[in-house]
Amino acid sequence: MALPSLDDYFPDWKEREALAEAMIPIIGRLYRKNVVTYCYGRALYNQSVVQIMKTHRYVRQIAENELSEFESYPILEALSQLDLGPSHVDVGKLAITYMDESENSEMRPLDFVKRECAKVIGRHVPPVEKPQDIVLYGFGRIGRLLTRLLVEKTGSGEQLRLRAIVVRKGSDDDLVKRASLLRRDSVHGAFLGTLRIDHENCCLIANGNVIRVIYASGPDQVDYESYGIHDAIVIDNTGVWRDEEGLGLHLKNKGAAKVILTAPAKGDLKNIVSGLNSDILEPTDSIIGAASCTTNAIVPVLKAVNDEYEIVHGHMETVHAYTNDQNLIDNYHKKNRRGRGAPLNMVITETGASKAVVKLLPELEGKLTGNAIRVPTPNVSLAILNLTLGRETSTNEVNDFLRNTSLHSELQRQIDFTRSPEVVSSDFVGNRHACIVDGGATLARDNRIVLYVWYDNEFGYACQVVRVVQKWAGISYPLVPKDVDKQGF
Repeated sequence: MALPSLDDYFPDWKEREALAEAMIPIIGRLYRKNVVTYCYGRALYNQSVVQIMKTHRYVRQIAENELSEFESYPILEALSQLDLGPSHVDVGKLAITYMDESENSEMRPLDFVKRECAKVIGRHVPPVEKPQDIVLYGFGRIGRLLTRLLVEKTGSGEQLRLRAIVVRKGSDDDLVKRASLLRRDSVHGAFLGTLRIDHENCCLIANGNVIRVIYASGPDQVDYESYGIHDAIVIDNTGVWRDEEGLGLHLKNKGAAKVILTAPAKGDLKNIVSGLNSDILEPTDSIIGAASCTTNAIVPVLKAVNDEYEIVHGHMETVHAYTNDQNLIDNYHKKNRRGRGAPLNMVITETGASKAVVKLLPELEGKLTGNAIRVPTPNVSLAILNLTLGRETSTNEVNDFLRNTSLHSELQRQIDFTRSPEVVSSDFVGNRHACIVDGGATLARDNRIVLYVWYDNEFGYACQVVRVVQKWAGISYPLVPKDVDKQGF
């Protein structure tokens, strides 16, 4: 598509804005039928007009193609005319394929979409046999972000259903305070939707979702069945219990069937990183961990690089936002250095991420070292990967490889890519990927590279946890087109 003249920029914007406005009701109708639409892996549902336009702009810049609303709208409109069953459809990739094919044919968008979606037309098979009850044990930073995500992803109500959160009662107005923390967040902004408090039934009503607030002093002291909750997956986001014995306390409750920890699980428990080893989940697994935010961020990139170049050895340094296990002001802490005031200092500390990597990628045994620095920012962290490879490469080659990986591989939900020379940490608040490769900072010389990998250690990690829960619950969607990632979440 040729660039408009200077006089045409504003009319061009208004035309594309109108198309984006017209997309929203179509996207919403499809979503309520469990047809979830994407544009190169970026969700289109629950997005504003400007967000949809920015997604198209991002794709044009990173994928280096001519995708715009003019190309994607006819595809989306054609999708709306079909009797589609539950599926995940990448409208952006379909539009680009149609653009290529239509240059040499007169195929209509509707005929093209019918061909591409043939396997899901009339296939009204729900993504899971019955809705999966979810319970959040704990309601801290990760717990509240998981709440936002689970409410957002309710769709038709036939997938994951957040039924309850379990906390210790803090005060007589505990329910009001919990609701307020969910409604407003200093880092992540306001809750997108409506939130009501039902004091009589001790519930929060979030976008119509009834979420019971249950007060308990321990993980084995709740009868979930008495609240109508059955076979629940309990997401323990407290971090207090990390081994099989401690997390197993949840399973003593009626109505609880499985437990996932939002931290590295200890002992022989499996740690699952979505996109990497979700395939090892078994129906018989009852307790798992979701690894750490840093592990989720670096393992996808390390796997991609090792598969392509072979990592000989390397060092990872994590520049990590401070967390609430540090002190606001200097005070006693059982770990070295963490007793010093977090908002005032850079604090060198240890990280278990390099050891965790080896468990997920055993081929890197003995090849990696790691350390961490906590810094005075509340969210978004940076991993610096200094790697020696099995062959020579260049900055452009590495960046092209990782850019393509972010767009076309099975890791497209995990790896994002940017090449802007102006981005800083706050630009990645709310990014849904496990990590974002900063192509503008990549260094390469001979067989050595340095990669700078950002990650929202709160929201991006919460997205990874939800993807694991979806997989564990057996949620499965046909994917259109076929080259999108296998998990489709």
